[in-house]
Amino acid sequence: MSFSIAGKTAIVTGAGNGIGLAIARHLAEAGANVMCADIDEAALIEAMGEEARDEGSNIRFYAGDLRKKLTVTNLMSATIDAFERVDILVNASRQVSYGDPLCAETDGVETLLEQNLMTSLRVIQHVSKWMIKAAEKEGREGNVGSIVNLTTIANQRTLAELTGFSISAAAVDQMTRSMALALAPHGIRVNAVSTGSVMSASLQRFLVEQPEYREQIINHTPLARIASASEVAEAVHFLASEASGFMTGQVITVDGGRTLVDSVPSPFH
Repeated sequence: MSFSIAGKTAIVTGAGNGIGLAIARHLAEAGANVMCADIDEAALIEAMGEEARDEGSNIRFYAGDLRKKLTVTNLMSATIDAFERVDILVNASRQVSYGDPLCAETDGVETLLEQNLMTSLRVIQHVSKWMIKAAEKEGREGNVGSIVNLTTIANQRTLAELTGFSISAAAVDQMTRSMALALAPHGIRVNAVSTGSVMSASLQRFLVEQPEYREQIINHTPLARIASASEVAEAVHFLASEASGFMTGQVITVDGGRTLVDSVPSPFH
C-alpha cells in the first residue's frame, strides 16, 4: 500500500493555527489539495498568505462557523469549486475550557459537546454523503475516502475541571467507531488520532505563563518530551493514505506513552 496522497483533496477544519494548521501544511506539502477551514478568518489569512488566494494553488481557505449548517454546506461547495472533489476529511477543530463540574451553568459540557462532537459529526455526515454520491457516479469502489478525527488523551484521563472537555473527547472516540461502521459499506474509513501534550502555539503561551508545567508534562511522559505538531500530522497522513487501507474505527494514541503510566493528565492537552 502507498503512503502517497498526491492529487487527493482534503478538507482540514481548525486549520487557522496549532495542530490543524500543521496538518494542513503537511498534507499540502505531500501533494494533496487542501481546503483549510476555521472560524478565525484573520488567522487563516495570516497563516496561508496570498498564495491561498491564487487559483493555481493547492491550498485554499474558507472562514466560517461550522456549528451552522449553511457554513458546512458552503465549505463543501467552496471545496468542490476549487478542487472538484473531496477524498480526505480531517476534523481538527476543537475547543478546551475549564469549568465547575458541579455547576450546570459553568461545567462547559453542552458547549464542548456542540463544538468538539456535534460540529465534527455534521461535517462528517455532509462530506461522506458527497463522497458516496461521487463514487456511485464514477463507478468507484474500494477506498472511496478517509476521515480522521482529532481527539486527546482526556478521553481516558481527566481532571474535575476538565469534565466537559473529557466528556466531549470520549464522545468523539465513540462517534469515530459508530461512523466507521456506518460508512464501511461505502468504502469510507473513519479513524482518530488521540494526542497528549503537543507543542502548539497555545501550549507555548501556556508554558511561558506557567513554566512549571513543562517539567510536569515531561516527567509524566515515558519518552520524556513534548510532541511536535508535525508528529501528529504524520499520524494523520498515515490514516489518510492507502497505507492504512484496512484500518477503520481505530483511535491511535500519540502521547509518548503517557497514558501507560499517568493516572492524572496535565491541566493542558
